[in-house]
Amino acid sequence: MAEKRVLSVDLPLSTKPGKPALYRVADSNLRLYLAALRSAQEQARRGRPDSAFDVVLRRWPAWRGRAVEPLVRESLEPAAIAGDLPWADTEAVGGWWNRRFDPEVDLVGADRPPVAGSVHFAGSIKWPDSAFDAHDLAALTRAAPQIPGFVPGTSGLVVASRSGVALPPGAVDVVWSPADVLAAWPAG
Repeated sequence: MAEKRVLSVDLPLSTKPGKPALYRVADSNLRLYLAALRSAQEQARRGRPDSAFDVVLRRWPAWRGRAVEPLVRESLEPAAIAGDLPWADTEAVGGWWNRRFDPEVDLVGADRPPVAGSVHFAGSIKWPDSAFDAHDLAALTRAAPQIPGFVPGTSGLVVASRSGVALPPGAVDVVWSPADVLAAWPAG
């Protein structure tokens, strides 16, 4: 399935081999259909368009948050390779999780995948309507040191946020915005 690009396989990125692999539907349109539109279609078929609309409204934020994660990673990787990030040796951007999925870190930048020689940064992707704040930063700073190879004080912190940050200057090393995500791909 991965060869036919139906499924994507994500492996945890750190200095130690990690398990388990995560499988996700590669096509974001199909993911949206499976997450919300299939149920909405069934409600509409039953003559309940208001319920269909409610299903989409309820499930949209969670789908949007998960759907953007691969795009953010794919936009950070070429920026890192081009030297647009503070860590010159970063060539791979992924995520990290343990067997319990606690914690789950959205962004990890390293020198190579899937088993890195060094981890340059850890980060979080927040795509709701509210800014990334001190509560989110506290969760990230608790989770990041659990990544094998992350060195507090040496490895950096990256935040990708749809709604900006509500943090003091210098609290994180890089803030990645929707404009930065879009700029990763040439127009036209």
